[in-house]
Amino acid sequence: MSVDIRKPLQSALSRLKVEKQRIDQQIEAIEGALKLNGSRAEKEERRSSRSGRKPMSAAERRAVSRRMRAYWAKRRGGSGKRKVKAA
Repeated sequence: MSVDIRKPLQSALSRLKVEKQRIDQQIEAIEGALKLNGSRAEKEERRSSRSGRKPMSAAERRAVSRRMRAYWAKRRGGSGKRKVKAA
């Protein structure tokens, strides 16, 4: 008496394929949620790292540079140019 196991194996295989599709859908949903959450966290991180300052224009940077040069020249007690040491 031979036992035909093809039918139970095919049935088990089809149930496993259905379960695999369901699991794949859940994985995609979780990955999508993680991507959304990750992009929000990155945006918030970028926002918080800027500390609320507006970017400076080139003219503003030059003005700050001139002021700082004058400040340090006054602190050194000399002109704004560097002193060259004799070798």
